[in-house]
Amino acid sequence: MKKEDVLKKITDIGIVPVVRAESASEALAVANAIRAGGVPILEITMTVPGAIELIRKLSDSLGDEVLIGAGTVIDPDTAAKCTQAGARFIVSPSLNLSVIELCQNQSIPVCPGALTPTEVVTAWQAGADVVKIFPCGAMGGAKYIKALKAPLPQIPMMPTGGVTLETASEFIAAGAVALGVGADLVNLKAIRNGEPEKITNAARAYAEVVRRARQESFVAV
Repeated sequence: MKKEDVLKKITDIGIVPVVRAESASEALAVANAIRAGGVPILEITMTVPGAIELIRKLSDSLGDEVLIGAGTVIDPDTAAKCTQAGARFIVSPSLNLSVIELCQNQSIPVCPGALTPTEVVTAWQAGADVVKIFPCGAMGGAKYIKALKAPLPQIPMMPTGGVTLETASEFIAAGAVALGVGADLVNLKAIRNGEPEKITNAARAYAEVVRRARQESFVAV
């Protein structure tokens, strides 16, 4: 899949589920539950035990059915290992210019983390495809995205932190191109209790919220 196709899929769906499971088996169960809910994207963070090998297994088994990316990537060496394992996109909580450069050279979409306007612009000018605004909730949530987008409308932003079903529409209305969603969607307790359908239903609900919010924003314009 080409870089532009990966980016289109991420922005079209508008949701990037962030998996911080405690084991590879948990992460795999989450992947299947989210896919069943119509969200064929998954960000496997480096905090998951055996994360790189899990990315390899998921990439091999799910193929083009699910877009597998790597999260919490904070150095170029880890980024290289993730792409070699099959990661289709790289996400970071921080801004590392070497990670951006490596992804550019490999034609892999990269979403570095930034918070201040200076960091956001630096990331964009360095070649970020989407800038992850993190931790967005701690800075005021959707209001902060709106404040950033006012002077920087050309920069695609993906808020992470503070995104819930209740706030998702606000983030989209504020100008977010996609939403990084953690525990509110990736409910590990549901997996441990043998209730993956809770995650599947949540994925469907998120997809519908994003669809409606975009439709309403389009009508408003």
